[in-house]
Amino acid sequence: MLAAFFALAYVVYQLVSTELQTSRWQAHHLAQLGRKLTVTVAPGPSDAIRFPGPGPYDERLGYAQLPEFTARLRQRGFAIAEQARMSPRMTELVDDGLFTPYHEKTQAGLELFDCNGQALYAQRYPQRVYPSFSAVPQVLVHSLLFIENHNLLNPEYPLRNPAIDWRRFSRASADQVLHLFSSSRATPGGSTLATQIEKYRHSPDGQTGTGAEKLRQMASASVRAYLGGEVTLPWREQIVLDYLNTVPLSGSASHGEVQGLGDGLWTWYGDDFAEVNRLLQSMDGSVVSARQAQVFKEALSLMIAQRRPSPYLLQDRAALNTMTDRYLRLLARAGTIPQALRDAALAVQLQQARPVAPRASESFVERKAVTSLRTGLSALLGVDSLYHLDRLDLRAGSTIDQAAQQAITDALQRVRTPDGARAAGLYGRNMLQAGDDPGRLTFSVTLYEQQGGANLLRTQADSVDQPFDINSGARLNLGSTAKLRTLVTYLEIISALHQRLGGLSPAELRRLPVSAQDVLSRWASDYLTRTPGASLQAMLEAAMERKYSGNAGEAFATGGGLQSFENFEPWENTQEFTVRVGFQNSVNLVFVRLMRDIVRYEIHQIEPGVDQWLADPDSPQRREYLARFIDQESSTFMRRFYGQYQGKTVKQALDLMFAGKRVSPVALAVALRSVDPSLGEAQFGREMRQRLAGPPLSDDALHKLYVKYGVDKFSLRDRGYLAHVHPLALWLVEALRRQPNASLKQVLDDSATVRQDVYAWLTRARISNAQTNRIRQQLEVAAFVRIGQAWRRLGYPFGNLTPSLATAVGASGDRPASLAELMGLIVGDGVQRPIRSLHSLDFAVGTPYETRFVAQAQPQQRLLAPEITTLVRRSLQDVVEGGTAKSLRGTFTEAVGGKTGTGDQRFETYGPGGRLLGSRRVSRSATFVFFVGERMFGTITAYVHEPYAARYSFTSAMAVQFLKSVAPTVHAMAAGSGGTATPLTCRSEPG
Repeated sequence: MLAAFFALAYVVYQLVSTELQTSRWQAHHLAQLGRKLTVTVAPGPSDAIRFPGPGPYDERLGYAQLPEFTARLRQRGFAIAEQARMSPRMTELVDDGLFTPYHEKTQAGLELFDCNGQALYAQRYPQRVYPSFSAVPQVLVHSLLFIENHNLLNPEYPLRNPAIDWRRFSRASADQVLHLFSSSRATPGGSTLATQIEKYRHSPDGQTGTGAEKLRQMASASVRAYLGGEVTLPWREQIVLDYLNTVPLSGSASHGEVQGLGDGLWTWYGDDFAEVNRLLQSMDGSVVSARQAQVFKEALSLMIAQRRPSPYLLQDRAALNTMTDRYLRLLARAGTIPQALRDAALAVQLQQARPVAPRASESFVERKAVTSLRTGLSALLGVDSLYHLDRLDLRAGSTIDQAAQQAITDALQRVRTPDGARAAGLYGRNMLQAGDDPGRLTFSVTLYEQQGGANLLRTQADSVDQPFDINSGARLNLGSTAKLRTLVTYLEIISALHQRLGGLSPAELRRLPVSAQDVLSRWASDYLTRTPGASLQAMLEAAMERKYSGNAGEAFATGGGLQSFENFEPWENTQEFTVRVGFQNSVNLVFVRLMRDIVRYEIHQIEPGVDQWLADPDSPQRREYLARFIDQESSTFMRRFYGQYQGKTVKQALDLMFAGKRVSPVALAVALRSVDPSLGEAQFGREMRQRLAGPPLSDDALHKLYVKYGVDKFSLRDRGYLAHVHPLALWLVEALRRQPNASLKQVLDDSATVRQDVYAWLTRARISNAQTNRIRQQLEVAAFVRIGQAWRRLGYPFGNLTPSLATAVGASGDRPASLAELMGLIVGDGVQRPIRSLHSLDFAVGTPYETRFVAQAQPQQRLLAPEITTLVRRSLQDVVEGGTAKSLRGTFTEAVGGKTGTGDQRFETYGPGGRLLGSRRVSRSATFVFFVGERMFGTITAYVHEPYAARYSFTSAMAVQFLKSVAPTVHAMAAGSGGTATPLTCRSEPG
């Protein structure tokens, strides 16, 4: 019996020993398992998919974030078109805690494609990799195996499981047990290369936190090893290749995270990867050059540094050099490297990481559309930086037409030179003049195509060699393009009046109480009285025939003061124009007066009884608007003073308060007593004598000033008058003396009553022009709030308008991209369509997480009546046929329309009586927002900022001429959009 037991034990021992050496049983069963671990891709969302946990590899490539991306994309109009389905056995393994078993990608990164599937942009990380095992110099393979995994490539056992080195694992386990009794005992790892890869790719933070985590790594690596069948030797070579290509090697400011030997050699030593491999492949062992020894030692040091990458590579290069020298001796003693290589490498000292020069890349001008796409994609996914976006395993299909983009970009580059600008016809009347340098100008072009229920971005280009995009990233004065928004607002008001009054009889209309100030309501009532039953189209046409004077001699009460405006052409000052002709010729005074009527209409919508209560001195509305004015204006002053005085001592505040002024004794005395009521008489006297010029005041004079101008003697307003300082400045300096850390909100709250008291003079009068003017200012502000709401509904990008009639001629600013959005609404008959630059997103292609998203058709909303857009479109065509863009007439075979705008932004200072003291030109722009044919539309802008703006006098004629110069490109795009194939046609439709 005992003999039988020992015989059985011997057999078991032999079986286990054989299995540990050969892995024959594991190979059989795990290969069978591997055949059941499959993935298919099918339409629609998957019910058999599992996403990975937060391992470094899975987070970097975006696999772990796919559930979050899915939720965001669904909210933003995308749906899953196709998704991976894992086999039941694969989902079971993942649910049991293993890492997803599949052959993982070595390289991945963001790829962008144009509307025809042509590559726009591609990133691959790591950037420098070995394409195959045979490409790896053998001296590196042997050195790595000596350090990490001696028997990995032993061909004697072709079925061996590479995930477990039993001898090493047993020794490491024993060391861990002994470490429990002796904390000083070293505990070298027992990980094979296969389990190390599992660890740094998939374990949380790339670390083995527990024994269970180690077992998970080993089990996952074992399953992965047999996915290709029982024979593992090819996979073992792949393990070496993957490890060398992806091992983490800390990170640098210039590169970010560093993975793999290739990127490591470049980042930490500045070595060209191809040169390193050429040198190491050509090494024969007997003769070793200094350069060969250097690059080998550097490569070897990175294999060693992976154990503690940041300490070795960022902090203690000397320790790394010492450890590398130690391994050089061990490698030579084992016969892994020749003695000559050891000796030559020992003579090399590892240098501190040298800064790597940034890669030469194409200019921002060349990749403007790509930059815009990446920025938009980052926002779409909620990815916090372009750095992280570029490392996602993602293929994105865009709507950009690369051929058209390149053609427009080339044209933009050409016109930055005098010869190129001259060839494009940009020199001449109202354009560039002799001696003007076009290189100082920024040109931008945005082109869209309306297709498939969306406005598709085809071209986005400008000549700014910076990431900044003036199409959508700036608030520019685009001049008379604002007349397009003003015209649309005007026609919307007429449409609203038609809806409100159109059903009334002439008798009912005559009985309507309509203010004489509300010109638009009065006109609508009169028109419908004369033409009962008139259609909306007829009423809109009649509204376009209303006349306004072009007289520039009137001063307009607007924006808190009196403003005058000029026309571009002097002859316009003596004419009357219909709205239609005024728009065609872009007559400024017509639209200033039209905006005045719009403002008055909105005021009467807000306050229908304004005419009555404005004349009543006791009306609560007057008091309310006055209080509102006082709060607004005084808050503006308080914010300004807070910015000036916060953080300053009383002495510094007084220095600033009286800087550059000749101060009288009374003014200084009042200021000193006001900002520090506790100031003693002796200190008061010293301050007075220090600050006053001329003979020092006598003690008696100082005493009288001290007593007479105490804070209890005069009101705050009177003290401000005596000190020639705004009373709120005096109050604030004193408040900050007491509470130096007070916030602006606290200051505004604490000063609410004081601010009203300072303006008491305004509220005490029974009725006055001063009161009425300020109430009208508040009403104008309220009207522009409503106008701003109407503009924003149609895509205006900013939260507020400048409350001035100058808004009609561009004072509130705009963005070219937003103007294009309005043009898309007009081209689309008033139906809002989403602006789209991306139509499909393919994540993790070729993996068990593969997911394809496609942009979905969105519900369309009508924002403008078709009667309005038809009329506006015809008015835009009139601008080309006989107005400010007539130089474009005959250029296209398609219908063309647009609106010109010349922005001339100045900083002006005025003296008493409105006298202009100085004017500085801040910027100048020329813009043309246009459509070509039934579906193409966009904007062209030329722009120059100070200090160069004052040198140029170009107008919107230059933007029109630039469109004319690129007409062949735009025509080809427009022709293609109509169904005729051209080289600039987008042939693959979104979705």
